[in-house]
Amino acid sequence: MPQTLSADIVVVGSGVCGALAARKLALAGASVLMLEAGPRITRDRIVHNFRTSPFKSDLSKPYPNSVFAPFPDYAPENNGYLEQAGPYPYLPQYLRVVGGTSWHWAAQAWRFVPNDFRIKSKYGVGRDWPISYDDLEPYYNEAEILWGVSGPPEMAKYSPRSQPFPMAPVAKSWLEQRVTDRLAPQFEVLTNTCGRNSRSYDGRPACCGNNNCMPICPIDAQYTGGISAQSAEQAGVKLIPQAVVYRLEHDAKGRITALNYYDWNKTSYRVIAKTFVLAANAIETPKILLMSASDKFADGLANSSGTVGRNLMDHPSNSLAFDVDEPIWPGRGPQSPSSIQQLRDGAFRSEHAPFRIDFSNSSQVASVTAEAIAEGLTGKALDSAIRDRAARRLSIKNVLEQLPDPNNRVMLGEGRDALGLPKPKFSYSFDDYVHRGMGASTAAYEQIAQMLGGTNLKHSKPGQYSNNQHICGTLSMGNDPTTSVTDSVGRAHDHENLFMMSTGVMPTLATCNSTLTASALSLRTADAILGKL
Repeated sequence: MPQTLSADIVVVGSGVCGALAARKLALAGASVLMLEAGPRITRDRIVHNFRTSPFKSDLSKPYPNSVFAPFPDYAPENNGYLEQAGPYPYLPQYLRVVGGTSWHWAAQAWRFVPNDFRIKSKYGVGRDWPISYDDLEPYYNEAEILWGVSGPPEMAKYSPRSQPFPMAPVAKSWLEQRVTDRLAPQFEVLTNTCGRNSRSYDGRPACCGNNNCMPICPIDAQYTGGISAQSAEQAGVKLIPQAVVYRLEHDAKGRITALNYYDWNKTSYRVIAKTFVLAANAIETPKILLMSASDKFADGLANSSGTVGRNLMDHPSNSLAFDVDEPIWPGRGPQSPSSIQQLRDGAFRSEHAPFRIDFSNSSQVASVTAEAIAEGLTGKALDSAIRDRAARRLSIKNVLEQLPDPNNRVMLGEGRDALGLPKPKFSYSFDDYVHRGMGASTAAYEQIAQMLGGTNLKHSKPGQYSNNQHICGTLSMGNDPTTSVTDSVGRAHDHENLFMMSTGVMPTLATCNSTLTASALSLRTADAILGKL
């Protein structure tokens, strides 16, 4: 018989969304148990791992990966955790550790624009949300205060605000200053809103420009889910790491009565609670629901609509690298300092995907060195080329909206991990809405390059898009139980005491990194659990 634990509320997943909500619930007086499949980690160990790793471009490499709570790993070869059904491979990066994937993120913290919540009504594409921007705006404020978000007041013209940012924006790098000034006649370049301190905040220092925000800020100036998890425990949440949930139980009426998890010795535990919250990501949460199929719910829990795992979305990107006609010195300051917001919304959305354009400030030394060596340069010629190109190379990319498509989905794969649990399997592709948006992005890149005197233009390969690890959909909220998994507060339509807090509940993903919106939704769901909505 499995050992039995109990709490008022059990939260599965210790990332930003689950941890912030667990904290809020515990502060309101509930007993909260939070389960995390992965291990505890420490910043000093991850910084050491990063500095000694030969795979600097692999954001996941410094983090401990286990066969008992595996996550995708692609270097030096694919670890095979994710299975592909095609036609296009989907290769996300995420972590299973205490604090979740936001350990290795850029902490970008844009809000949606108001029209993002009604693109079906406004533009005839995608689907509308069951809530509005105004419904979520107070929770955006709440999340920004907890994170410590810095940003420019000009951002309010795109996403209206009832309160100012907690902090002023991080100081501009030289690259950002020059790009902003030179593009001003045509494009408004704004410093990014981000969970990164521009001054001492919440006991953490200001950003000092290390330029390796991804995969780890070495001084803790950048917000992470590790901070969220710590704050939850300080509020009284009991956190159990290395706890891999594999099944939910229910009664005859569909109420969830218990969940089961394995520790890394494959000892089984049973947890009973009044309220159950799934706060793993948009891949691992549908996996749990599908694994929990029963005689009453043969297609998995919360899946009477048949949409669990469907409508998988990410932000596909293409890119351009070129040499500016003056030294801009990338490599000092945040890696992703600024962006163009004005192409995120407009009537064109009825024809092609909207997008944000991001400017990279990452050091270019490694890439231009490899390029020059491949050209056969040596000695002084090599040294001169590295110095010149590293000072002038600029990389830009888009973050482009992908519409929900039920054929893009997460399923249970045929393979099994070390605990005998199914691996995730994907079916994934892009439609013409994406392709047309990529064409519009490329035209904007050309204009930007021309304004900056660009030479040596290097476009990414046509039709080959990178993804941004913004895993959304698969648990979409909506008012209609036949077409959605959860209602407007994240409660499963099929199970009155089961809630979901994840980027998965987002019906669309717009053009901004998804975690701030998901955090706001999670804080709103916590209020619903507490009876405040």
